Amino acid sequence: MSARLLSLSRPILCTRLSTASRFRHFSSQSPHFPCVEAHATRESRLKENSRASSSTTSTRNESGPEPTYARPSPASYNVYHHPHPLPLTYSSTPLPSFDIAYETWGTLSPARDNVILLHTGLSASSHAASTSANPAEGWWQKFIGPGKALDTNQFYIICTNVIGGCYGSTGPSSIDPATGRPYATTFPILSIFDIVRAQYCLLDHLKIDKVYASVGSSMGAMSSLATAWLHPDRVGKIVSISGTARSSPSSVAMRYAQRSVLMADPNWKNGFYYDALPPHTGMKLARQIATITYRSGPEWDQRFGRQFRPRPASEDPSTTRIPALCPDFLIETYLDHQGEQFCLKYDANSLIYISKAMDLFDMTLPALQELKLTSSTLSSDSSDSSSNAHSFHKTSHSKSHPPPLNPPPHLSDLAKGLQPLAHIPTLVLGVQSDILFTVEQQREVADALRMGGNESVSYYELGGVWGHDTFL
Repeated sequence: MSARLLSLSRPILCTRLSTASRFRHFSSQSPHFPCVEAHATRESRLKENSRASSSTTSTRNESGPEPTYARPSPASYNVYHHPHPLPLTYSSTPLPSFDIAYETWGTLSPARDNVILLHTGLSASSHAASTSANPAEGWWQKFIGPGKALDTNQFYIICTNVIGGCYGSTGPSSIDPATGRPYATTFPILSIFDIVRAQYCLLDHLKIDKVYASVGSSMGAMSSLATAWLHPDRVGKIVSISGTARSSPSSVAMRYAQRSVLMADPNWKNGFYYDALPPHTGMKLARQIATITYRSGPEWDQRFGRQFRPRPASEDPSTTRIPALCPDFLIETYLDHQGEQFCLKYDANSLIYISKAMDLFDMTLPALQELKLTSSTLSSDSSDSSSNAHSFHKTSHSKSHPPPLNPPPHLSDLAKGLQPLAHIPTLVLGVQSDILFTVEQQREVADALRMGGNESVSYYELGGVWGHDTFL
């Protein structure tokens, strides 16, 4: 009996031994994750650069081992130093002084009345188009120049790097005059209105009383509205592209996720990393999240589909493809590339501060009143005029995006908040595939302006599959 049992058990034992052997075979292979190892490689390179830098100079490098944030070269843009305090929305202590980097295109008219103030998105520099000092193409190269949308034969275009940024304007990476060290996270929380006030200081320095137009895309669209709201008498026209007058919960959530992964990077060190390694891994991941919001699913379906990256030459193409945990699909390699390209080009603290300013942006009347913000021409009976202004309302829907059955509950408050813009011709452009600043938010801006009494609102929706980045 025992011999028979042993005979019967042999196939089972062999199966178990074969399975165990196979598991031992898998477990003996050391996992290889190039996408993870890339972070360590980048960190080693930064450390080596830091050692090389410290061995060749005895003076402190203001940015430590970090990349040089002042891109483009400081020799290629102008810098205005404002020596007076700048009042801030969220701080009782003003910014004692500040620098603001800017570039210009075209010729200023003798009357100084042909100025277009161009506002940037979150991470853009002042280099919107090529100049004689910097022939590299800018971020809005297609739209600035002779005969283009911003015609340099007619207009004098000014573009600044926003305060809080890291491309020549004062921000968290700048030196605090009180300590001689970078501000880091002692830098004050900013609002979009603070950013605009700094730009008005530049305009005053240049003796420009009124701009022909305030133009901006994305965060710049917020600034274009805020510029006109603070001083309606100093803005002739408004162009708002892919922006909003009230940051939505969905866009706040997306930017919060970016800040979260960035601040979780051990190298962030509560923002005090300027003498050490930058939070490059967090920056890469934050950029990947941001890129998802900047483009659209239909575009990626067309560009990448479900295609995989090419196989290594060493692999036998006749065998079944073995999936990888690192980037495998082309869309994954695209996101990986976007994060890698950005992670050392921009200051992490600037990303945190400016994205927070975007989150805080809300032009509904109660929000403006809570911050004690006032427009230079806001009349005392604005609430009455706003309530009567519904007769001016004209819908701004398109066939592809009909108006909602129930308008958002905040629309009336937004109309009251935007009432100071009632006499400024405004162009609002939305993109139907935009998931960051949805086309509904563009229509909301146009509707609120019309409800607030503005009869000179033009509204258009752009097609295409390029998402939020269509404006580029």
